Amino acid sequence: MQTQPADGNALEVIRAARPSTGKKIWIDLDNSPHVPFFLPIIEGLEREGYQVFLTARDSYQVCELLRLHRISCRVIGRHYGKNRVLKLFGTALRALQLLPLALKERPILALSHTSRAQFLTAWLLRIPNAIMFDYEFVNATGFLRPDWVFVPDMIPSENLAQEPDRVFRYHGLKEDVYVPRFKPDSDVKSLLGVRENELMVTVRPPATEAHYHNSESEQLFEASIEFLLEQPNLRVVLLPRNHTQGDLIRSQWKPAIDERRIIVPAQAVDGLNLIWDSDLVISGGGTMNREAAALGVPVYSIFRGRIGAVDQYLAKTGRLTLIETVQEIRTKIVLKRRIATPRVMEKQSTTLSGILEAIVSIVEHKCLPVRR
Repeated sequence: MQTQPADGNALEVIRAARPSTGKKIWIDLDNSPHVPFFLPIIEGLEREGYQVFLTARDSYQVCELLRLHRISCRVIGRHYGKNRVLKLFGTALRALQLLPLALKERPILALSHTSRAQFLTAWLLRIPNAIMFDYEFVNATGFLRPDWVFVPDMIPSENLAQEPDRVFRYHGLKEDVYVPRFKPDSDVKSLLGVRENELMVTVRPPATEAHYHNSESEQLFEASIEFLLEQPNLRVVLLPRNHTQGDLIRSQWKPAIDERRIIVPAQAVDGLNLIWDSDLVISGGGTMNREAAALGVPVYSIFRGRIGAVDQYLAKTGRLTLIETVQEIRTKIVLKRRIATPRVMEKQSTTLSGILEAIVSIVEHKCLPVRR
């Protein structure tokens, strides 16, 4: 299936500053956060003269974000829910669905942020592959090993199964790839109908279909919503992870949604602008927590799985508050107006440049046939 933006235009990227190398890199967008993350990487690779072809999975808000950012790519496969057997089936099926395209395009490198299906396809076709991740307890590829991995430098070596010479470490967070160039460009509050005298709290539920999900996160999520609904002059902007979760939320808190004390956006919202306009963020873990930390917005994590090195680092440096019990919701969460200071776009992200240099190094010097 081909996904096109409403006006029919594909993603506009900066014209390559160097002649084409003729080398093609395959990037798979497997989950919602991968869309903004890979945008500057795609642009950087094309400036270096590489061809990039994209695939995506129809899961969470991936397709909505593709349209929002005007990205044209092949959308292949979908999400199969939280049942483990169906997950394995869906991964294997999508890997087979990706095979014909990979054979046709003949990429020199397959690159993703933990796309299991792309990894399996690349492994079957002996395509050199690199996987990025920033949560060391994710079960990315089972007993198989990718050719290279990219991780933040705060993840300890003992938590990595990969050989040290196949690990590329980058400084900072993965969100530092794209957040530095963010410039607020919309009035999210007025679009959502939030008054200036009201606090706006953005809430992201836990990823209940993830293999690392802990049911304690759901208890903290529900208690957080109830706590927020007790407060006057406060609106909750609630961002379900998928349609199923959205239906459950609309059913559970229907009166509050009808009264617009809880706002569930009808379509995909630019995440960084939403976070920037929020007074605080409460999230069940993952990218939204780290985006808020990168933007300097107060953020509270209700994630109750194993805490990874990145979140531990953010908590230790005071950029993230971990909520571990229902009681801590009332004692740790501070409800107050945030005064947003003007942002100046950085000309270059050192995290982005480090990742691009590593990809180019792989393609130019290490992409030899891999024996397995």
